[in-house]
Amino acid sequence: MFYHFPFRGPNGELAASVRYLSQRYTMPDKVSKGLLTDIGTEELAHLEIVGSLVSQLSKCAPPEEWEKLQSWEYYSDNGASVYPQSTQGSPFNAASIAVTGDPLTNLYEDLAAEQKARAVYDNILRLSDDPDVNEVIKFLRQREVVHFQRFGEALDKMQSDLKQKKIMGTGLKKCGK
Repeated sequence: MFYHFPFRGPNGELAASVRYLSQRYTMPDKVSKGLLTDIGTEELAHLEIVGSLVSQLSKCAPPEEWEKLQSWEYYSDNGASVYPQSTQGSPFNAASIAVTGDPLTNLYEDLAAEQKARAVYDNILRLSDDPDVNEVIKFLRQREVVHFQRFGEALDKMQSDLKQKKIMGTGLKKCGK
C-alpha cells in the first residue's frame, strides 16, 4: 500500500495556493487578478483532495507498515494525521513561496511551479500501483497542465499589452497622493 504520500512541499498545492493568492495584488488588470484568485482557490481545493487521499490511505495502517515503508519518524511525530511537509520531511514554510512585485516575473514563476507540480504527479504515477490513487493523481496532474496553459495565456496578453503600451511597466507602481 502507498501510505506515505506527502502533503506536499515547495512544489505542492499549499505553496501554489499561497503564492497565487499573494501575487494577485500586483497584477496590472482585473483579468489577471481574477485568474490568480481562481487558480489559487482551486489549489486550496487540491490541498483538500490530497489531504483526504493521505488520510484514507494511512488511517488504518498499523505501525509496522509505517516502519516497513521507512516512515516511522513521520508516524511517531504525526500518527496517521496529515502534516504539511515535503517527502524529505521538511515542514512547509514560506520560503517555498516566490512572490515579487513584478507581474511578468511572477507569471514565469507560476509557469515553472505548475510544471514542477506536474512532474511530481508524474513521479507519483510511476511509483503507485493503486488504480484508485492513480485516478486522483491523474485528475490533479491534468489540472496543473490547464493552469500552465492559463498562465501562459496571461503572460502572452501581458507582454502584448506592454508592447502596445496598454499597461505601464511591470514593476511596482508608484502610488499617487
